[in-house]
Amino acid sequence: MSITSKSTLKPQHLFDLLSKYGDEFSIYKWDLGASSSNDLSVQVQQGEPKQLKASQRNSITLRVWDSDNKVGITSTSDMTNEGIKKAIRGAIEASKFGNKEESPEFSSLAKEPLNEIKSNISKEHGINHLLSILQKAEKKLLEAHKAIDSVPYNGLSESYMERLYVNSDGAKRYMELSQATLYLYAKSQEENKKPRSSGTVKINDSIEKLDINSCINETSKKLISHLNYEAIETNKYLICFTPEAFIQLISSFSSMFNARSILDGISLMNKESIGTEIAVKNLNISDEGLHPENVGAFSFDGEGTPTQNINLIESGTLTNLLHSEATARKFGVKPTGHAGLGAKVSVSPDWLVIGKSNDSPDKELDLNIKTTQKDYILIEELSALHSGVKASQGSFSLPFDGWLVKNGEKKSIEAATIAGDIINVLKSIVKIEDEQIVTYQGISPHIWVENISITGEA
Repeated sequence: MSITSKSTLKPQHLFDLLSKYGDEFSIYKWDLGASSSNDLSVQVQQGEPKQLKASQRNSITLRVWDSDNKVGITSTSDMTNEGIKKAIRGAIEASKFGNKEESPEFSSLAKEPLNEIKSNISKEHGINHLLSILQKAEKKLLEAHKAIDSVPYNGLSESYMERLYVNSDGAKRYMELSQATLYLYAKSQEENKKPRSSGTVKINDSIEKLDINSCINETSKKLISHLNYEAIETNKYLICFTPEAFIQLISSFSSMFNARSILDGISLMNKESIGTEIAVKNLNISDEGLHPENVGAFSFDGEGTPTQNINLIESGTLTNLLHSEATARKFGVKPTGHAGLGAKVSVSPDWLVIGKSNDSPDKELDLNIKTTQKDYILIEELSALHSGVKASQGSFSLPFDGWLVKNGEKKSIEAATIAGDIINVLKSIVKIEDEQIVTYQGISPHIWVENISITGEA
C-alpha cells in the first residue's frame, strides 16, 4: 500500500460541470469547496504492528443562491458527476429555507493573485517502509534509558492533500501538498513511584525530512527529567512558559482574534476592542499561514481568499482580527484568508508567531534569571485544554507538566494546576526571550510571567 500523488480534484472539470448543472437547474450563482486526502499511518507496540491504516477522504461543500439571494448548502463525499448533481439538487431544496438577511457572498478576493507557497510533494512510500522506521524508532527510544519501559502512544503517518475552490464568477483555486508526522510518547514506571511520561511531535513535508533522531532524543530527555519529582506548595510563582506551552495557551484563547466569535458573543473582545492595549507593550503576536516553517500551509482558504499574514497584537495592542467574507463585510474590512466553508462559515488561525517588540524593554527582571538563585516554574506542556479553558470569560485552570527550578537545578513537579485570567497573564509578562523556537504548532520564544497561581496536588 502507498499514498498516491495523483490529483483527484480538477478545477476546470468541476467548474464546467457546475456551470452545466447550473444552466440545467436555472442556478447562476454557486460556489464549491472541496478537499481530498490519501493517508497512511502505522502504530507499533513492543516492536509489533499495533495498527496499520490506509484511507482516502473526500469532502465537497456546495452553495447555491436562488433568485431571492437565499443560500442553500449541502455536503457530500461522492465526487462523481452524479454525486455532484444530487448535491446541487439538495442545495436548491435547502435554499428555500435560507435567510436572505444573512446571506453570504463570494469573497471579494477570490480571484486575486495567490501568494506563492513552495509545496514539495513527497514521493510515495509503502506502509511496510513506515512500519520499519517506527519499529526502529521505538526500539531506539526504549534503549535510551533503563527507566523507559514502554512507548504506549506512537505513530508515523504520511498524507497527500488537495484543496480546491471554484465559483460561478470564474474563481478557480487549487493546491496540493504532502505531510509526514512522527509522534513518540514514552512512559516510565519505577518501583514505588508514580508513572511518568512525556512525548514529542515532529512534522515535515516528507518522511525523508523528518528529524527522527531529534524526536527520540527529545522524548527521552524530557521523560528522564521527570523521573525525580516532588510535590510543590500552592502559591503564586514566577512562571516560564516553553514555546510549546505558550502557543497552547494563546491558541486556546484564539477567539480573542476571531471576528466570528465576536459577532456571536463568545469572545472576550468586542467590535470596539481594536486599538485596545491587552498585553505588555513588548509583545507581538501574528498569524502567519505563509511562514516557510508552516509545513501544512495552503495558499487560500475555504472561500478562495488568499492566505495572508496578519498582525494580531502589535506592541501589546490588539490591531487586527481574523475574518471570513461575512465578518469582513460586517466590520467594513477585507477578508483575511482564515475561513472554512460550511453551513456556518468558521474562522480559525493558521500558524501563530509570537515575538517581542522593540517599543518597550522587559520589566525589571534579571536578564540572567536562569542562572541566578531565583526560583521559578518551567511549564513544558498544558493539559485538559478542552475542559479547563473558558474562552468567553478569559479564565483557565489547567494541569501541566513542568519543573520547579531552584538554584538553577530542575526538579519535576509531581502534579499541579495553573490557573488565571488570560489578559492578566498577557499584562504580567516580565520577559520575552530573544530566541524564537519553531514548534509543530507555531513559533514562540520562552515567555516569563510573574505572580501566577499554582495549586499543588499531593
